[in-house]
Amino acid sequence: MMRKVTVLFSLFLLFVSFVFLVFINNQLASRYRVDLTENAVYSLSPGSKKVLMGLEEPITLYFFFSNSSTTGMTKLRNYASRIESLLNEYVQASNGQVNLKVIDPVPFSEAEDLANQFGLTGAAIGHLGEDIYFGLAGTNLVDDTFSIPFFDQKNEQFLEYDISKLVYQLSEPDTMTLALITDLPVAGGQDPITGQYTGPMVFYQQLAQLYNIHIVSREDKILPEDTDLVMLLHPQELSDSLLYSIDQFAMHGGSVLAFLDPHYEADPYALLPDRRANASTFPLLKAWGVQVGVSDVVLDAQLGLDVRSQDGTVTKHFGLIGLTANQLDRNDVTTANLDSINGSGFGVLYPVSKSGLVMEPLMQSSMNAGLTNANDYAMTQEPVSLQRGFGGNTTAYILAARYSGSARSYFERPASEGPAARYVEKTDDLNLIVVMDADLLSDKYWIQKSSFYGDTLLTPFANNGDFLVNSVENLIGSNALISIRARGSFARPFRRVNELEVKAEEKFREQERRLQLELVAVEETLQELQAQQGHGGAIVFSEQQQLAIEAQVQKRVAIRQKLRKVRYELEREIDRLGEELKIANIVIAPAVLLSLLYLFSILLKRRPGKQYTGEDSA
Repeated sequence: MMRKVTVLFSLFLLFVSFVFLVFINNQLASRYRVDLTENAVYSLSPGSKKVLMGLEEPITLYFFFSNSSTTGMTKLRNYASRIESLLNEYVQASNGQVNLKVIDPVPFSEAEDLANQFGLTGAAIGHLGEDIYFGLAGTNLVDDTFSIPFFDQKNEQFLEYDISKLVYQLSEPDTMTLALITDLPVAGGQDPITGQYTGPMVFYQQLAQLYNIHIVSREDKILPEDTDLVMLLHPQELSDSLLYSIDQFAMHGGSVLAFLDPHYEADPYALLPDRRANASTFPLLKAWGVQVGVSDVVLDAQLGLDVRSQDGTVTKHFGLIGLTANQLDRNDVTTANLDSINGSGFGVLYPVSKSGLVMEPLMQSSMNAGLTNANDYAMTQEPVSLQRGFGGNTTAYILAARYSGSARSYFERPASEGPAARYVEKTDDLNLIVVMDADLLSDKYWIQKSSFYGDTLLTPFANNGDFLVNSVENLIGSNALISIRARGSFARPFRRVNELEVKAEEKFREQERRLQLELVAVEETLQELQAQQGHGGAIVFSEQQQLAIEAQVQKRVAIRQKLRKVRYELEREIDRLGEELKIANIVIAPAVLLSLLYLFSILLKRRPGKQYTGEDSA
């Protein structure tokens, strides 16, 4: 009886201990977590935590997910669960500055109206054609609103970046200012050759809709005081005072986007005969540790675009390069989702040699590329001439790159007594993107213009504008936001299962291919026999022909039966492999673990017994 009471009391203590530990874990230890996933997909990066630390007022996040309308959509629901878990990480790391509301916008409800009010997109993929809402909206105390209309799982690697960007926008809702340093007629003007007025470039119109733009010429002395981003477009012979202003802007953590060019072909004067290369000049880069090549132009035999030569024939121009997704960095937010970028006369970026500066290539040529002198390229009128002098190479050239890390000022001392107090000799937070072609922002390389009832329709055929907007949007944010990189995918592939499936398919594919060929031959024979006609166009078959047709029909039926059997065997083989893996994970692995624990317990019991027996015999 006493033993029974002891057992019950022990069970009661175990239950109480379990409840106590669960309470301690949920109430006190929930903020302390260890993320053991490969890419730390369940935890926040230091950049996101820094963005949250910069919140000066509370914000509210509204996570809309049609939970009741997605029954059976396992993949979508798992992704939604992951997003909600990540949003809870934002709440915990914000010290009470982030409030999260999870909303299920059922059809014809106030919640659905609220989702539409925030600008969220409903996708008609639910049952009975119901709209599925799967997005995020955020508001601050002054009712500024930003949103992610729909979470596309294809962009899963940038999930944390998108959420952190939304949080940053809520903390800094004011329109940003971009200082565009150029002497090109980006805002429109008179063509010096034809005398006709040309409208603003399309890229300029795009940026003007999103940011405040101040155009700065080479004669200007300083940058505007409210500058958030410096963008250089084919800079040439900038004044020393303006160079100093740009240098110190970068030394104080400001971001810079530079489009340089060994030869800017969109310049109307560049079309004149015997016109030499008009290369960009920006001496600050060398001091910062960036090695640029503006004396040579990249020729690419693989990526060259087709053009019409003077004799009317179509030929490939090795200097007009059409980059595809294979030449763009798929892990950087500026280029990850782009498919094509067109440019003309790219220069080269060389690997950095200074320690502390990190270079990440964004665009590269193909392996079938070479270099030619920029002056020779500028004076070459026929693309065939570039082909004759092309030597080729086996190395891909870097055409655009992101730079971050340490950099030293171009100036050893303040330019004057006035700004001496703000002079910084070195920075550890350089944020810079360099693109070795300014022509890619010219309309003709990515925009098709057409007239429609007096209006001009703009149709992009390349992603040049998307790359520019992505780059500006990324660089104009905080340093913490820029530091957030792709975190990888939540869904992990079953590599071992995939390998087993490939082996199983190889076992049956050859047999299936042979049967398919036999079936095609039988079908052709049948068509020939059935196409035979008698007198007057009527179809008349002899007894021998009829037997032959029936034999072919029977053969076709037999082959189809064999094909069905082969495909069934293939599926059964894959299912069998899956069952074996399930058994190994569910049964065998726990059984082995229990066996080891049992043997370990026996060893622990035997050791005290032996020790006691030895002492007793002594």
